[in-house]
Amino acid sequence: MRALFLPAALLMIEFIIKLHPEISIKSKSVRKRQTMLLEQNLKTILLQLHPEVVVRNLFDHLTVTLDLADEALATRMAEHLQCIPGIVQFARMQSAAFSSLHDIFEQVLAVYQSQLQGKTFVVRVKRQGDHEFTSTEAERYIGGGLNQHIASASVRLQQPDLKVQLEIRKDKFIMVRQMYQGMGGFPLPSQGDVLSLISGGFDSAVASYLMIRKGLRTHFLFFNLGGAAHETGVRQMAFYLWQKYSLSHKVKFVSVDFAPVVTEILEKIDSGLMGVVLKRMMMRAAATVAESLNIKAVVTGESIGQVASQTIVNLNVIDRVTEMLILRPLVYQDKQEIIDIARAIGVEDIAKTMPEYCGVISKSPTVNAVLSAVNAAEAQFDFDLLQQVSAAAKVLDIRTVEYQASQQISTVQTEAVLPTGAVVLDVRAPDEAERAPLQLDSHQVELLPFYKIANGFAALDQSLHYYLYCDRGVMSRLQALLLKEQGFTNVSVYQKP
Repeated sequence: MRALFLPAALLMIEFIIKLHPEISIKSKSVRKRQTMLLEQNLKTILLQLHPEVVVRNLFDHLTVTLDLADEALATRMAEHLQCIPGIVQFARMQSAAFSSLHDIFEQVLAVYQSQLQGKTFVVRVKRQGDHEFTSTEAERYIGGGLNQHIASASVRLQQPDLKVQLEIRKDKFIMVRQMYQGMGGFPLPSQGDVLSLISGGFDSAVASYLMIRKGLRTHFLFFNLGGAAHETGVRQMAFYLWQKYSLSHKVKFVSVDFAPVVTEILEKIDSGLMGVVLKRMMMRAAATVAESLNIKAVVTGESIGQVASQTIVNLNVIDRVTEMLILRPLVYQDKQEIIDIARAIGVEDIAKTMPEYCGVISKSPTVNAVLSAVNAAEAQFDFDLLQQVSAAAKVLDIRTVEYQASQQISTVQTEAVLPTGAVVLDVRAPDEAERAPLQLDSHQVELLPFYKIANGFAALDQSLHYYLYCDRGVMSRLQALLLKEQGFTNVSVYQKP
């Protein structure tokens, strides 16, 4: 038998792309629009990898080709294709000339030898043209040869681990080298724009992803409850989601300083209603920002029963503040399901280090808010303040986020060994600090919860240097950034060795 080889014709990057089924069943005009959008999105993203990439729209599928032998580039292209909405599945292809059925077998063996180790397989052949063999004969010959030459592989006609798919057209054949799953959904921005409330945690990140997958250009709205430091982490989450899943389109990152609103709530609203009122204020502000950007819907990561403000009764009360459409893609999802999606889309590590920053903490939050009681409580609220913070919203181009975040985070010093005279500030919530108190024999430890730092730090003895502490080092780092933004230089982060 001749030595295995890959002919020059194979030294080309080829992908064939299958549309999401919901696109395929649309009317002809809708389908045409959807495939044109997908074609443009592919070009926008893939041409950044190489200027000679060719994208062809063949109505029921698309092809991507590049006349270049570069496996590293092919891998990068595949990674991008897996994260472009509208693609349900795609395959890496290879086209080649052949001289005989045995020649085809040798070329298939060269590609599939490593993939078939320890697996069951079947060979399927589609054939067009005049040949000395039938499709069935080709399947048997190629399948038998693979089975003979790969000792750990075996043929299984039903439900095999891997299907070797070939098309033989006259004097050429096309081989599927590898199949990939896409993210499905609709191409951006076929379904319009939404404004997603993002906190940096699991829920809002997954909700944003699901909207992107559904073909909605997803902009991000952050209600800042912890200063510039809190915003830094959330910007990183938003940037990751945009860069990986909606790179084809520009989106906005909007930040609203909500600390004054929280202060107003803490001073004027009954403790049990604080959570519901805070969400109502956020919905009012979100609607104002969305309207200013000509966006017709907002998105939240709320799930029924996950926290007190997310009961059916409370969600009903929250929704009464605006006529804006509020989308809740996670409304029926369990927390573990949300975490599983977060892991699958690559945001778990970012989300699990982000603090839960609720802004208001009630010992006995209501789960059955009465609309009339909420309206009466809000009568004490200064709505001019809400209008002011909404009007002062910062609107950023998402493309600038990465640089700004990296510049901020580099200014925080973290120490595992404390110098003499240092004071440690435990910034955890009181109940958290009570459960696992920080005890240091050689240094003073003071409790200053994260939600009191903005106002409480200035009252401390500024001749001392303070080292902020929390369990994972995230909240302490964020709060240290906040204090530095306010001009305090006597602050660092303490991390237990």
